[in-house]
Amino acid sequence: MTGSDNSAASDDGAFAGTLPTNMLCGLLQEARLRGINPDPWFAGLRVSAAEIQDVRARVSYRQASEIVRRAVRMLPEDIGLELGRRQNGGNFGLLGLAMKTSRDFAQAVAIGLEFQRNQGPLMELRMQHDAGADSVAILAHAPESQQDLLPFLCEEMFASLLMLGRDLAGPGLAPKRVELAYPAPPYQQKYAALFECEVVFNQPRNALLLDRQWLSLQFPSYNPVASQHALAMCRAHQPSDRHDGEYTTAVERYLRRHLRENPTMQEVAAHLHLSERNLRRRLGNEDTRFSAVHDRIRTEQALQMLQNSEDSIAHIGVLVGFNDAREFRRAFKRWTGTTPSQARGR
Repeated sequence: MTGSDNSAASDDGAFAGTLPTNMLCGLLQEARLRGINPDPWFAGLRVSAAEIQDVRARVSYRQASEIVRRAVRMLPEDIGLELGRRQNGGNFGLLGLAMKTSRDFAQAVAIGLEFQRNQGPLMELRMQHDAGADSVAILAHAPESQQDLLPFLCEEMFASLLMLGRDLAGPGLAPKRVELAYPAPPYQQKYAALFECEVVFNQPRNALLLDRQWLSLQFPSYNPVASQHALAMCRAHQPSDRHDGEYTTAVERYLRRHLRENPTMQEVAAHLHLSERNLRRRLGNEDTRFSAVHDRIRTEQALQMLQNSEDSIAHIGVLVGFNDAREFRRAFKRWTGTTPSQARGR
């Protein structure tokens, strides 16, 4: 059994804006708790601290790894362990709910691997059944270009998995062994204290080994209806396969926050410290146009509000940048092939 491919955790597609910002928000919270100004983490990356806190925000693997790299320099050396140990099922949102309401531990692990991209990880996870062993290994892989971040990434990933596992199976859950492909850090005793098992460094792989018997543990919280609903929501929130580039997603993030003001391309370009011509060229290199991105964001927002709110159609038009209700209706019909009233009825 393996997890689905995580293109964000490979050198290919490093510029595609597909990663959710869960980990970045965790680092941002750590900075605030410690009175650290995180603004330098975002300099020159066309994304801000405010923007990553939007649940719809997406960044590229390149942007996320550079933000993490800068953050780690300003935070305590064991910040990966600290960040991971504060996690629980609630921090995993819909994915945590889907795992908690699953039938057993094996199914929970399978769900976690299938939807791992929903959490915006910088490592790819898969499960391996070692031949002849009484344990299974959760393997974590990061691209070669991120080897300087390997200690932080492994600490945060494996500590988070441990906390999630204990939330699902109880506080008695402990790995059999943790294997790490980097030298032992000065604070290595904190690993043993957290994982409560043997932790070995300079290994050929990054792996958390778990007794195979845990997989058969039945969950008293199993609820087939709630589980199916949570799984459907996880599927709906899977990162897009569009692989939009960094400039496209930068425009998207700005438009979502300023849609009501109906910003022009010149205004968005100025926000990104680009000329209008330069932004047009860069969007063209990513096979899109400003008007196409603007219309797509307005369509998404309008459809969401039509289906999930009781606001009038005229007011929804205002919220997506139209002061004239008739103009909004005409634009919506052009975008979707249907009227706002028909879309709401469906």
